[in-house]
Amino acid sequence: MAQSTIYAGLEIGTSKICLVVGEARSDGAIKILGVGQAPSRGVRKGEIVDFETAKTCLHDALVRAEQRSDVMIQNVILSVTGPHIESLNNRGRLSIPEDQSEITEDDLAEIKEIARDVAIPEQNVFLHSMIRHYIVDGQDKVINPVGMLGRKLEADYHIIHGIRNRIQNTIRCVQEIPLQVEQVVFAPVAAAMIVLNRQAKEQGALLVDIGGGTTDYVLYADGAIAQSGSLGLGGDHLTNDLALVLKVPLSRAEKLKLEEGSCLLDPSAIEGRVMLEGDAHFVGRSVEREMLNGVLASRLTEIFGLVRRRLEKGDGLTRCAAGVFLTGGTSLLPGVATLAEEVLGLPVHRPSTAPISGLTATFENPQYATPIGLIRYAQILESERPRRSPLSKLAGTVGSFFSGVKH
Repeated sequence: MAQSTIYAGLEIGTSKICLVVGEARSDGAIKILGVGQAPSRGVRKGEIVDFETAKTCLHDALVRAEQRSDVMIQNVILSVTGPHIESLNNRGRLSIPEDQSEITEDDLAEIKEIARDVAIPEQNVFLHSMIRHYIVDGQDKVINPVGMLGRKLEADYHIIHGIRNRIQNTIRCVQEIPLQVEQVVFAPVAAAMIVLNRQAKEQGALLVDIGGGTTDYVLYADGAIAQSGSLGLGGDHLTNDLALVLKVPLSRAEKLKLEEGSCLLDPSAIEGRVMLEGDAHFVGRSVEREMLNGVLASRLTEIFGLVRRRLEKGDGLTRCAAGVFLTGGTSLLPGVATLAEEVLGLPVHRPSTAPISGLTATFENPQYATPIGLIRYAQILESERPRRSPLSKLAGTVGSFFSGVKH
């Protein structure tokens, strides 16, 4: 029987807090044991703005996750997001000593530090330093150079960093529940673990996660991460637009978006009107469907347009043969895929099935790609360290967010 380890993936989003408990087996399969979810308050654009309120919501999600999974949760893998998170690519170069016959693990550790020796804002901290490719004496796309003969070793890294204090605030909120944060992961990196298979990453694929307060993206090319980032726009902005244009309360605008919302603009989709029933605080009225769809389509066009402009700076769109994969709650809005194809000029797909059992309906909902992806992230990291106990290496990484160093 395959050995298994239980992990908990925690996403503190603008609209919801979600804690997924999963059993990760050594054969690569994941069984979802339980999901705890609570409305998110005290969070704006994926970041804590009201510590006590957010902590209460987090506790509610924890209680539900423990009840539904029958697991007492002590440690979590935490996702973070926010427009303060940035990324860059950098190449490290190392000359191998003349008296050394082959490239060693120590050389890889050294070149990683060399690649990370880049200038980032003083208030920032490294989140990820992810290897893209090694180059040995001019031979590119080397997967593992250990044991190879060579005089010059180069390494391309994708580096993700963000403001330390903002990441610290999220970690501290979780720790006061109290839960131990074993690892911090940029949200779309986690989602890609579960949404994008190896073939898609090799062909070139773009994952776009449209949440409540942010839109996160990560692009893979030639099997490695090439670009990533976060925009401070999401589903809540669609709701705000509806409330402003249609002159209705935010609560009504949110309900209207969820129940009647669409960004399809073809004539058959925008005919007629939508009735809004009145209550003690709101006089009922009707809304033209053409206006409703137009407002939503306008904001989503802006979001996809911003993603496109960022990717064009790195020539990313030309390397996406596998197309775009949409996740996040807002991606469920009718017509989003069609709109994304028009703006990005790429085919759009929904996440495909992965080797996951248990609450399969949960995985099929793209809102849960990130917390389930956190479990996959921890599983893969642990499989690469077979001689270590689960997450023993990960625990040390969180300390860097509270230290005075940038990495």
